[in-house]
Amino acid sequence: MHRVEHVMGFPVSLRVDDPHIGEETGDAVFAWLREVDERFSPFKAGSEVSRYGRGELPADALSADLVEVLDLCERYRVATGGAFDVRLPGRGFDPCAIVKGWSVQRAAELLAAAGARRFCLNAGGDVVTGGGPWRVGVRHPEIADKLCTVLELTDGAVATSARYERGDHIIDGRTGAPATGLLSVTVVAATLTEADAVATAAFAMGPEGVEWAAGLQGCEVYVVDAERRVLRTAGFPGVGEGAAAA
Repeated sequence: MHRVEHVMGFPVSLRVDDPHIGEETGDAVFAWLREVDERFSPFKAGSEVSRYGRGELPADALSADLVEVLDLCERYRVATGGAFDVRLPGRGFDPCAIVKGWSVQRAAELLAAAGARRFCLNAGGDVVTGGGPWRVGVRHPEIADKLCTVLELTDGAVATSARYERGDHIIDGRTGAPATGLLSVTVVAATLTEADAVATAAFAMGPEGVEWAAGLQGCEVYVVDAERRVLRTAGFPGVGEGAAAA
């Protein structure tokens, strides 16, 4: 199975190499992602997230899913000393930095529960895999058609936070200013929930976020800083360099 759909504002590509997995499993994956978009988008006035952000939902009326997302948001806010914050002044409540990885990881769990042994789910460049090995390229932060590195991934996830797609969109919650100390942060972890959140949080922290992310158990990190130096943990599963930024 190989399908691509545009969901939550970015392309989502699903590849499953198990012939016994039918299209109904792919239907369930994309149905879940569309449901997430309806329920958790801060850009849709009627979504649960928007209603919560406006103070229309009391705590006892929240879905279990939103409670889980809120717990994750608070966990990373505390862990980064406020650099990662989904409640920025003047911007409203926006948990997208958590919701993307969390929801795509849930989709991967749907695949595994259906019996998929070898699959790759790519959501706007953030990837979660089953089986493998799979080779995943990490885009150069300044040259769109080149790669910084290629890594090998089996039963895991990789996410990158960078400035190249949306400019200075990641805000350091401690200062309210765009985070500009790094060009890109790539994190490999067991789940996309963690990989995506850690990559965004480390980027928001700036240079100090490199050491923070590298010190997290189960995370491997590849960073290009503002001076175009490449920093990586010893266990980062790179198998080849492209046009490296350093």
